[in-house]
Parts: sequence; structure tokens; C-alpha cells
Amino acid sequence: MYWCKQLIRNYKLLCSALLCISALASCRPDVHESAGDKRFFDLKGFINADSARLNRAHITVTKTVAHNNDVAQTKPVTITNWGQELSAFSASDINKPAWRDGYSVKQEADSVVYTALMPDLVTRRMVIQQNDKAVKKIHIENFTKNLLYQTTEHLVYYPDSVYLIDKLQEVKLLGSNRYVVKGVMK
Repeated sequence: MYWCKQLIRNYKLLCSALLCISALASCRPDVHESAGDKRFFDLKGFINADSARLNRAHITVTKTVAHNNDVAQTKPVTITNWGQELSAFSASDINKPAWRDGYSVKQEADSVVYTALMPDLVTRRMVIQQNDKAVKKIHIENFTKNLLYQTTEHLVYYPDSVYLIDKLQEVKLLGSNRYVVKGVMK
């Protein structure tokens, strides 16, 4: 009987030790980038701020949607969630720690051009055109390719004016699928 009690006590000690070790292993700080850690243009921060501004403004948009070059449908829409509407832009943010050396930066007269240096980066090129520190135009080219499909995406955003999402996806055995979304702000 004594050996049974000893075995149970040892089992409890082992379980307690394993629980403590797993708890300690999970207690590590989250890695967050501050605004000072951004090496490139903070696209995600800009789109989030602009989305909040547009949500407050209750802007009506003439939105045109075309799928596979069919007849385009156009109608006026009041967008209530600009963050979702412009999510393709914020998803193209290149400020990830692993991509710190993944892009070349070229300063031109009124714009900055970011070009991917590694072929596996989705955002291949991003051009931020500015005038007196205000963003005038954002143009992004995304490209993804794997064994099943290939996707090409062109995103253009003129704040307070127009946004365009042009996406072409070519799926093996199923063919190509293209959609274009254009919003003209009033």
C-alpha cells in the first residue's frame, strides 16, 4: 500500500511540474511593432486612419463591379465599413519584421517606389505618391503563384476620389476568373 501512495504522490509532482513548465513556456511577451519600427510606408496605418475618416464622413460612392468582362453593374452605395472595403490595400502592407530587407526603396521626385527583392513576396511593387506629406495616390501590384493557381492584383487608391481593385486569378483545370471593383467618391 505504501508504494501505491508514493506512486500517486510522484505522479502528482510530475503533473504539477509539467503544468508549471508549460505555463512558463507560454508566458512570453507578444512582439508588437511600434510606429518607430516601421521601415517602409505604414500602409496599414494609413488605410485604417483613412477608413475611420471616411466612415465618419458617410460618403456615397458610385460603385462599379465587373466579373469576367461581363456587363458591369453600377450603382450608388453608401459604404458603412470602409475598413472592409479597402481591406485589399491594408492586406498589402509590407511592414513585417521578416520582410525588413525584402524590398528596395527608390525615392523619385514626388513618390517612393518599393520593389520586392525576393520572388516569394506577394506585394511585388508599391508606389506611394505624395505632395507636401499628403498621400495623393497609392498603386500596388500583388502576385501569388503556387501549384494550383496564380493571382495577379492591381490596386489603385486616390484618397477622396477613386479606388480600383483589379484581380485576375487563373486556376488550373478551372480557368481564369477576373473581377474589377471601381468606386468613385462623391
